[in-house]
Amino acid sequence: MEAPTYSSKQVAEMLGVSPKTIPEDARKDLYTPDDVWDLRATLNRFPDKIGHRRQLFLNFKGGTGKTSLSTSYAWRIAELGYSVLLIDLDSQGHATKCLGYEGEEFEKTLLDVLVRKTPLAKVIQKSTLPNLDFVPSNLSMSTMDLSLMPMAGREFKLRNALKEVEAQYDVIVFDAPPSFGLLNLNALMAANDLFVPVLADFLSFHGLKLLFETVQSLEEDLNHVLDHVYIVVNSFNATFKLAKEALEALQTHYPEFLLPTIIRQCTKFAQASSEGRPVFVADPTSKGAADIQAMIDNVLPRLIAAAAATAKKGTQQAG
Repeated sequence: MEAPTYSSKQVAEMLGVSPKTIPEDARKDLYTPDDVWDLRATLNRFPDKIGHRRQLFLNFKGGTGKTSLSTSYAWRIAELGYSVLLIDLDSQGHATKCLGYEGEEFEKTLLDVLVRKTPLAKVIQKSTLPNLDFVPSNLSMSTMDLSLMPMAGREFKLRNALKEVEAQYDVIVFDAPPSFGLLNLNALMAANDLFVPVLADFLSFHGLKLLFETVQSLEEDLNHVLDHVYIVVNSFNATFKLAKEALEALQTHYPEFLLPTIIRQCTKFAQASSEGRPVFVADPTSKGAADIQAMIDNVLPRLIAAAAATAKKGTQQAG
């Protein structure tokens, strides 16, 4: 995928400034991602700190649009100025494809890191955004669970592998396959935040129940507590009576986890994914892009507040 270009209006929106604030000698008709990053430094327009978050997109039920959400989310928060690493955990390599790359182009994947002890830094690839890196995936990843099975400390391999690079990134986003196995267990043990994309149908409830039971068992058996769990209703069509009923059921049974933002059904997601582009590149004016931005606007203040509280507590303890 070629690097996107941005209008002055888009650049000003990403930087949170008026277009008039852009210095005259830096004004252009179109800006590259590198231009935008240079402008951030010039204007000192970096986003509020959120600490170093490790965020997992996971649902044991397939077909919930998880990869479209995770890649568009990762892409957009990178556009907003955060340093992001997207890790593709699915052997089908869909997240890799959504960034415009084919997984088979890469010799090394996370399998080399967790099983063959290759340093993670040697597997990380650069995207067309200067502050968005990714770890690709391909069919070689399909042997991961079997390879991890006989290993000591197998549940912690991913968390340990991240230690060498996590300080470089504000956010590490995991895109996981819709299954339960050792790799997804590793992802859950490494994550601070869990995003659960669901469809507004009653089949989603079974997947949610199983996932929450798994999260509870992690707390009890492995003493790992997630900071945040966000349920995201995806591909919602308000014209369907069953969709409305399912949404009401989610609001009744999972009110403390359900994000108020709903991602409406949007054909641009499928189109963008098939073209190997995030929706913010394919059509930044689409309702899908608008809804993901609204989701980010809902989540970021919580993370910023949590990071501020942690920093304040650390200062008080030091004093």
